[in-house]
Amino acid sequence: MLDILKAIIFGIVEGITEWLPISSTGHLIILEELLKLNQGDAFFEMFQVVIQLGAILAVVVIYFHKLNPFSPKKTQKQRMMTWQIWIKVIIGCLPAAVVGLLFDDWIDKTLYHWYVVALMLIVYGILFIIVENYQKGKTPQVTKFSQLTIPMILIIGVFQMLAMIPGTSRSGATIVGALMIGVSRSVAAEYTFFLAIPVMFGASLLKLIKFGFSFTAMQVAVLLVGMVVSFAVSIVAIKFLMSYIRKNDFKVFGYYRIVLGVIVFLFFGIQALLA
Repeated sequence: MLDILKAIIFGIVEGITEWLPISSTGHLIILEELLKLNQGDAFFEMFQVVIQLGAILAVVVIYFHKLNPFSPKKTQKQRMMTWQIWIKVIIGCLPAAVVGLLFDDWIDKTLYHWYVVALMLIVYGILFIIVENYQKGKTPQVTKFSQLTIPMILIIGVFQMLAMIPGTSRSGATIVGALMIGVSRSVAAEYTFFLAIPVMFGASLLKLIKFGFSFTAMQVAVLLVGMVVSFAVSIVAIKFLMSYIRKNDFKVFGYYRIVLGVIVFLFFGIQALLA
């Protein structure tokens, strides 16, 4: 029963941090130290990825009409525009898909360390502040999805690929990349949400295959609770972010990342010194 309560907490943290550009990994790595599931390390590694499915389903629900090319309520032109969105999403996912398939195990073994997470939190926090200061007062070149060109999509896709480094934040990296090339905050955020759908479905499937499909009843319950909570919290987080960026920039998230990165350094650094 205690693991169910822990799964609820993990679901809440995942639902918030997956969409705000503050690194879900950075938060989960600290939470893992405080609340360890009693299901083994292999299960926990898979659990962290699979609960993201709940977060992804929130995007599907919120943007279902916009992303549904078969909607009878859409005109032929609107359906074609929807297919264009999906084509741009698939192209944007290619860099991360290729690198993920080739280097997933290496990344987990080599880069999944607290000091990497802390460093990336700080680096991208600084980048957010620099980019926002640079773009201040400038009119975005891209204010609609239809204005995203293939070169722009590939650049954003490369930033999403870089987000495979723990602590970077997938949403944070893609939004920074989009802002740097003149994409408006709202289009950058939405495109980030859409990119997450195939990437996170693929990552979750990969982790499930590696773990195997042999679960105990408690493990099934923990997974389902984590996913449902993550889904519900993600609905709120996505709506909050889209409302927030209409009147505000991303600098507050940059400052937050820097503070969190310092906390991670201190938290684990002191532990290492005392060990």
